[in-house]
Amino acid sequence: MGTVVEAARKEENGSVAQKNPTVVFVLGGPGSGKGTQCANIVEHYGYTHLSAGDLLRAEINSGSENGTMIQNMIKEGKIVPSEVTIKLLQKAMQDNGNDKFLIDGFPRNEENRAAFESVTKITPEVVLFFDCSEEEMERRLLSRNQGRVDDNIETIRKRFKVFLESSLPVIQYYEAKGKVCKIDAAKPINEVFETVKAVFTKKDEKVAV
Repeated sequence: MGTVVEAARKEENGSVAQKNPTVVFVLGGPGSGKGTQCANIVEHYGYTHLSAGDLLRAEINSGSENGTMIQNMIKEGKIVPSEVTIKLLQKAMQDNGNDKFLIDGFPRNEENRAAFESVTKITPEVVLFFDCSEEEMERRLLSRNQGRVDDNIETIRKRFKVFLESSLPVIQYYEAKGKVCKIDAAKPINEVFETVKAVFTKKDEKVAV
């Protein structure tokens, strides 16, 4: 994969980094309410919301050669290489007129994180971690997905386990650098957003100084 990283690096040549964007990573388990809060942040603070999953799906739907490769990997249960997702994120940031981005659901693991920083030369300003108990996330997802409850519970628990195993090392890495804002996502939506607002108000004051 080293050659792909090099190719991505040469092709972009730090062009996104030259834009000097503000990047906020948004992490949280399935049902933690990340999507709802991202929409609030976009509305109140003018960020552009980039979802790694949405970008991959859009690439698949485009029918491009790259999209076909991504679709085949997902079908075979393989993880899409970090470089592929990073290239899509880079392109989305480069093509967008904004310089403030919420990156939702990425990095999913330590390898994602290291590759993102290495290829883009960008480190996040803040990492929002929507912390929520497994029981609460289960309750939310089940009320949202009416259907075969047993299948849903099993799938939800698998997703939660994957999140814990993969994403917690990323959160711990950024915690050591003082970049993580842990948010109690079990509270009602409005209360959660009050906590989010405090983070962004503090961040903007810091930037202004």
